[in-house]
Amino acid sequence: MGSQLMNRIHWQLSVLALAATGLALAPAAAWAHVDGHHGGGFLAGLLHPISGLDHVVAMVAVGLWGAVLGPPALWVLPVAFPLVMAFGGLLGLLGVPIPGVEIGIAVSGLVMGLMVLLELRPPLWLAALIVSAFAVFHGHAHGAELPAGSNALLYSLAFVIATGLLHLLGILLGETRRWPGGRRFVQGAGGVVALVGLWFLEQALT
Repeated sequence: MGSQLMNRIHWQLSVLALAATGLALAPAAAWAHVDGHHGGGFLAGLLHPISGLDHVVAMVAVGLWGAVLGPPALWVLPVAFPLVMAFGGLLGLLGVPIPGVEIGIAVSGLVMGLMVLLELRPPLWLAALIVSAFAVFHGHAHGAELPAGSNALLYSLAFVIATGLLHLLGILLGETRRWPGGRRFVQGAGGVVALVGLWFLEQALT
């Protein structure tokens, strides 16, 4: 039991170190690839996922839900989302229309928040399908909002990296389920995500 606890702590510290390193190095790398266009390319892509609360809560919820489901969903969901999101981003970059993008983004927060709040445990394939379907909407929104004159490849790479960091944050928050009171905390976080998603859904429908 003691060795398992230590391994868990080491894993969490490693994730924190990775996230901190990425956040520390990203700005320098971003400015190195801006190519004279202020805020373009890598930096714009890195900041875009955190520029909207609807994006942030949904991406954190992916990690939270993965933690609720446990392995292998713990890593399958945070891997599936960015991969499919990149495809959605390509559609957005190419100008391929997808109806109801803002509604889909809002619904993603509402649905995944409820999944965490209610601790719903569908089969892994269904959970991955749900996450992937929502990822298309998020990716399309990112791709369609590429700043003029920006490097599309660097921009896409950056918003995938930012998304991964938000997933990691969700996983770390979800890991508090192992501590006293942690389960209620995670359920509460899911409830907050669902409420935010519901608010954005109302805005999208009006």
